[in-house]
Amino acid sequence: MAKSLPRGRVGVALIGAGMIAQTHVAALSAAKDDVQLKAIVSRTPERAAYLGTFWNDEPPKFTANLTAVAADPAIQVAIVATPPSVRNEVIEELASAGTHILLEKPVARTLEEAVEVVKICERAGVTLGMVFQHRMRASSIAATRYVTGGTLGKLGHVEIAIPLWRDQSYYDELGRGTYARDGGGVLMTNAIHSIDFALSLTGPVASVQAMIATTPLHRMEAEDLAVAGLRFACGAAGSFVASTAAFPHRTEVIRLHFENASLRIDKDDLQVNWRDGLSSVEAKAMIADGDGALCRGKYEWHQAVILEFVDAIRDGRKPLVTGRDALISHQLIKAIETSSRLGSPFTIVPDRLD
Repeated sequence: MAKSLPRGRVGVALIGAGMIAQTHVAALSAAKDDVQLKAIVSRTPERAAYLGTFWNDEPPKFTANLTAVAADPAIQVAIVATPPSVRNEVIEELASAGTHILLEKPVARTLEEAVEVVKICERAGVTLGMVFQHRMRASSIAATRYVTGGTLGKLGHVEIAIPLWRDQSYYDELGRGTYARDGGGVLMTNAIHSIDFALSLTGPVASVQAMIATTPLHRMEAEDLAVAGLRFACGAAGSFVASTAAFPHRTEVIRLHFENASLRIDKDDLQVNWRDGLSSVEAKAMIADGDGALCRGKYEWHQAVILEFVDAIRDGRKPLVTGRDALISHQLIKAIETSSRLGSPFTIVPDRLD
């Protein structure tokens, strides 16, 4: 039976103490009126102890005992931030104990494993939400409002560009960019955020013709470049390019061209260009640095994801991005990989996620 949430602060456990852990701890600390970080689970708790400095309240317990944390009635929600290679057993333990799960992307290494993760949570009756924090950007929220508002007309052309740079040291981390740990390279680890958000605006892709490659700029097993032509179920056509070999590092950009206007969405703002000549720049990011130094970056989007997830459970509704929603992104990534391997177009069969 799924744990019910208390009227006061919700007890949270963070599972995993890797790169993203300090962002989550800082986000939870900023939301401490609503949540309380009770425990941080790590295979080496002593090495994770530094994370306590990012929590502005009674320090959490550091432990390697996942079973005890899952069984703790004071912990209703777990944020799972482990590598994808160890997801299923962690989620099985938490879900069996009735703990709701907020999961760092990706769901798993492969579409098949991701489907099993979703089924584990559905069988246990616990809520599974995803940390796709790009959905919480001001530019993303504004773009969603335009797309759902009905004034743009039919979608005709989609451009998704993710020109990122990662130094070789990024891939020198044990297991980074491998299929055994991460499930792939730029697609599964980096581009999945933009894929998720883009598909939330465009709807699903019907067919793909793609190429993936590892450039000479990185020593790694999986891909650091993916290029694809896309045909969407709504009839639109589009292009997709993602890379961690694009120096200097630039922000990802999504362009949507409708009958009546075009949208340009990046992390900083939304540009709207209407066919009648009017244009505007909206939702321009104005976040001060302030406590952002806590996590060596911004944690506000993660904080918003966490609070939305807690509110969704309390309200008895689905969170903004469910585990099942995320399967659509996994399906597209698998289609890109398959098309590249076959050297031919690949048709995505709708509603074949189980």
